[in-house]
Amino acid sequence: MGKLKTKKSIAKRFRVTRNDKVIHRASGQGHFNGRESGNTTREKRTDKVLAKTHTKLIIRSISK
Repeated sequence: MGKLKTKKSIAKRFRVTRNDKVIHRASGQGHFNGRESGNTTREKRTDKVLAKTHTKLIIRSISK
């Protein structure tokens, strides 16, 4: 059986830390941010940690 290919679309969107946490950027950062409140703009700047239920799927797709 050959090697498993990395899902490139997932690998570009998610990063895996040393402790196997999956991190991704908040969505909706492209444009129309002037009308957002200060709290939502501040939240968009930070990276989000994915829930533990989805981390196994993402790590398997990236196959690090």
